[in-house]
Order: sequence, then C-alpha cells, then structure tokens
Amino acid sequence: MKEEILRALRETDGYVSGQELCEKLGVSRTAVWKNIKSLQDDGYEIEAVPKRGYRLSGMPDTIAAEEVGSRLRTVRMGREIRYFSRIDSTNQYAKRIAEEGALDGTLVIADEQTAGKGRSGRTWVTPPAEAIAFTLLLRPKLSPGRISMVTLVMGLAVAKAVNRLYDMSAGIKWPNDIVTGGRKLCGILTEMSAEVERVHYIVIGVGINANLTSFPEELRDIATSLKLELGHEVNRAELVAEVMAQFERLYEQFETAGSMENILQEYNDLCLNSGRSVRVLDPEGEYTGLSHGINALGELLVETQDGEIRKVYAGEVSVRGIYGYV
Repeated sequence: MKEEILRALRETDGYVSGQELCEKLGVSRTAVWKNIKSLQDDGYEIEAVPKRGYRLSGMPDTIAAEEVGSRLRTVRMGREIRYFSRIDSTNQYAKRIAEEGALDGTLVIADEQTAGKGRSGRTWVTPPAEAIAFTLLLRPKLSPGRISMVTLVMGLAVAKAVNRLYDMSAGIKWPNDIVTGGRKLCGILTEMSAEVERVHYIVIGVGINANLTSFPEELRDIATSLKLELGHEVNRAELVAEVMAQFERLYEQFETAGSMENILQEYNDLCLNSGRSVRVLDPEGEYTGLSHGINALGELLVETQDGEIRKVYAGEVSVRGIYGYV
C-alpha cells in the first residue's frame, strides 16, 4: 500500500485528501494514516494539513521497493520487486528464486552488494547507498543462441536512460559497457539456465556507478560515476525506473524480431566502437581493424587491413581501442 500512496502523492500537485486515498485504495482512513506514518519513519517528508490532506515535500535517497515501484510505468518489467539493504549477489538471489518459480519480470534490487561479479569472474564494487545494483529475471521464449543479444538490449536501455535523465552523453563500448568521457559507468552480466534448445530463465545483473566519489586504485583510470561526471548526486530510484521503461520498450521490439533488427540503428548510434580502429583479443590470434558497428545478430563487424569483414561474437572475445579502454 505504501507504493500506491507514494504514487498518488507524487502524481498530484498540491495536497491529496485522506478521503481520496481511502477511495482510491479501498481502505480505511486508519490504514492510510498508518502507512503515511510508516513512510515518514522511512524518511519521507509528508505534510499533513487538516481539511487539505497530505503532500510529499521531501524524500530519502532510497531504492527500496515502494520507492522504485511508485515510479514505474511499466507493464512487465518490475511487476514484482524484491529489495535488500544488503545482499551477497542480486544475480545469485535471482537465480535461486527463478528455480522456485518467480515471475518473469521480477526485479531484485540491493543497496549494498558484498559479492557482486562482472564478466570473467571480476569483482563488482557496490558500496552501500552510493551505487545501483539490480537484477532482472526473464523467461524468454528464445533459443539459447539468441540470449547474448539480451545483454546488448539492456546496455542500450541503460545508455538511453542516462542520456534522457541527465545532461551528458553516454555511449556503449560493445557489447555492454556504458561509458562516458572514456570511463566506465556501468557493467552488465547475463546468466542463463537452459537446455539444448530451450531457455528456462535468464538473469541480467546491472551495476551502475551512481553517486560514488572514489574507486579502488586499479579502477581509477577506467571507472567513473554519474556524480563525478555531473557534479551532483542523482536520484537512484528515478534512474532504475527509467532503465526499466527503456528496457521494456526495446525488449518488446527485440522479442518481436528475435534479433537486434528493430533496434539496430538505435544501438549503432550509441556504439562508441563504430567507426574506430579496434583491437580484437581473439583466443585464436589478436588482430586489429576498423569497426562498423553491429549487425542484426549483435555481432561486431570489424574490417581487417586486407579488407575482410569479420563478425565478432561477444561471448568469444574482448575488444579494446587501439590506444586504450574504448
């Protein structure tokens, strides 16, 4: 109920009467008052004026379920939210509840993650109340060979959300790193449970450097945060809700085509590798070439010095800029 009350307060200019809330939610005035009091205890500044009602005048920096849920305008993504102030790994938890039958579109959010991981088993730092860590559980009707593209869809959704909310230009370092000013803002890790021809579920873990002000020494040259780039803190719940909105739109188009075809131009417009010389770290031999963006299957197209166009699959190799990270 707190989520519905917050949504009503946020969507109304001025005051909302207690009677309006009772009628909208189908509960008693006592129930409304108890939930208002609970929200105030959570740090929300809610004015209560006799004969006028309630008004939201301030809020804490939180990504708790009721805060994110009250901002969501999606139908499928985030239909159920599970929030933790502290957890080992949102991906690990999402996989556990997936095995127990959790719904498609379930969103797992944590304020602090103690054992988060990125690609190739790397550690992903999620300090309390500064970063964003969430995992989205999906049950796609796709073949296992198509799942790697879902990671690209999420990367595009994050970049779109950041650029829509803030005065900055974030791009994508193929396949899924979100970058601004040559430094990494976000990492994405997708894990899958599948048989040969059937996917049981996938979990997409997203870590966004929101309000961090410092990084471990080994990351200082390649990582940044929204706060460092903008010079001010961002509302983390607002960003999570916008990512969900962008992802729902893009994922629907992806599912319809079964490929990146419908969102290919949107991705390539933000792909920082496109039109640049890149170094491909292939287990069969490193080579350099000119990137031409991705194709409908999410493969990076790289033109070698002899004119050959090679298709680079995200799961097999890494790509770097000739002179650095991007």
